[in-house]
Amino acid sequence: MRFHYTARTRDGNRIEGTLIAEHQEALRELLEKRGETLESAEEAPPFYGMFEKLNTRLLSVKLHEKIVFARNMSTMLRAGLPLSRALLITGRQTKNKKFQEIISAIADRISKGGPFHDALNEFPDTFSSLFVSMVRAGEESGKLNDSLLLIAGQMERTYELKKKITGALIYPSIIIIAMVIIAALMLVFVVPTLESTFTELNVDLPVTTQFIIVVSKGLRDHTLLFLGGFILLCVGLYVAAKKPQSKKVFDFIVLRLPIIGTIIKEFNAARTARTLSSLLSSGVEVSQALDITKDVLQNNYYKRVLNSAKENIEKGIPVSHAFASQEDIYPLLLSEMMEVGEETGKLSEMLLEVAVFFEGEVESATKDMSTIIEPFLMILVGVAVGFFAVSMLQPMYSLSNSI
Repeated sequence: MRFHYTARTRDGNRIEGTLIAEHQEALRELLEKRGETLESAEEAPPFYGMFEKLNTRLLSVKLHEKIVFARNMSTMLRAGLPLSRALLITGRQTKNKKFQEIISAIADRISKGGPFHDALNEFPDTFSSLFVSMVRAGEESGKLNDSLLLIAGQMERTYELKKKITGALIYPSIIIIAMVIIAALMLVFVVPTLESTFTELNVDLPVTTQFIIVVSKGLRDHTLLFLGGFILLCVGLYVAAKKPQSKKVFDFIVLRLPIIGTIIKEFNAARTARTLSSLLSSGVEVSQALDITKDVLQNNYYKRVLNSAKENIEKGIPVSHAFASQEDIYPLLLSEMMEVGEETGKLSEMLLEVAVFFEGEVESATKDMSTIIEPFLMILVGVAVGFFAVSMLQPMYSLSNSI
């Protein structure tokens, strides 16, 4: 049976939830194991569980929620709370139903004597290999709270950089979308009026005007076909981008885009440096750290460099050599600082300095992106408006000249 219940925690807080149990007494025992006292319970409606399960599957655990989870866990462990108790408190604090269930499952595995990193590893869609590996290193070294704090910092910096890049792209995206919408409205409502005028006056139309009229007719007569074609194009590009061969082409193009390509290179350099620094400072072996960092990166060209670096390590060659030979992908500063770190035995510290530097470069570049892109957008808008105006007004001028 599925019960909807209310209970009191040890702290006296009132909570609500749903659980599956054979009967109400079994529900009471289950809650007592979790340190909660049952107040009331009633059997949930027949379809309640189905809708709740569907809703939970549709939910996802956001990066920000994982950051809060890691920080809260670190704080409570530092305060001396047992791991299972810290998990139960953190689970009650989150409002995400799916994350609540995951944390509850992890707490259950911990209570049975399993290690924390193994419990996390059972949820790969939520906790990355980076998260799991750093927790494992923290457990083995006895510094789990420090590892969790380090994970939170790592994810927070990644979250902030992604947010700033996304924010910088909002303005040009809005301009382009507005242009497309205005163009569609002009083609559907304005062009037909001008077309009927040209027909009545029997005006010879230039090629550009005929082209606009043909597009306008097609859009009006086959609107669903146009929309379907656009959707299929978007889906096709998305599917193609997921295939290995197509993704290589996409990755190659992205790295060579003006302005954006430079930001992506600096972003990946910062992410590589910070991830490696976090893993190495947590006690993860260099070879394993390179494998985990490779999974964190999305671009195939960067993954290839990490593979080369791992092969070099296995052959006794310094890891910096693989990065030094790929200056078109990784900035020279990264390999130089890595080489210094290897020579002085302070590789993680050097990588952290590089990460901070390139993160600053990305922040600066994203702040200036709108200013840099704005003139190009204005030129694009001007060309589009000019083309339309000349194409539609040229027949009028030709008619007035003939009169």
